[in-house]
Amino acid sequence: FTFNVDREDEHFERTWLWETGSNDVTMMTRQDTISYNRKSVDSTMTATDGGFVNDKFWLLAPYQLVWDQKSFTHKHTENVEAPISKATMHKLTTVYNNEGGYTPGDAYDYYFGDDYIIKEWVYRKENQSEPNMVTTWEDYKNLNGLHISMMHKRPDTDFSLYFSGVEVK
Repeated sequence: FTFNVDREDEHFERTWLWETGSNDVTMMTRQDTISYNRKSVDSTMTATDGGFVNDKFWLLAPYQLVWDQKSFTHKHTENVEAPISKATMHKLTTVYNNEGGYTPGDAYDYYFGDDYIIKEWVYRKENQSEPNMVTTWEDYKNLNGLHISMMHKRPDTDFSLYFSGVEVK
């Protein structure tokens, strides 16, 4: 998959190949190609692996809820006003533990309808009360049975985070 961010007149991208069985990862940018195994990340690979974790989280956040379920606390609230659309939705708040990982203590508020499809989310660094980023979840694609949001937009700025070249094998 390729992780893309467009902000005003700037474009950023990096492409990832992830062999889930072996946990081998290859990152490709215009400047570099770096390959490593996630089971043996050392200090020379933490920045690259941190980028992978970030980009994979944006792509697969609903699945991360299952994979990470022992790493966070959660609370479900019904009939909450979503921050962007102002529609009434469900809200699932997750707060990651304060130890381990690349962003300990961070919180996410997922807003979704009765169909359980995420429509919006809020990221709050270190579980602060004010949001650091609020984005949409849209342009869902079904890729070999995985329902994935390909586009995230911020309503308050010229910002799009999206995925291209996504393949599930």
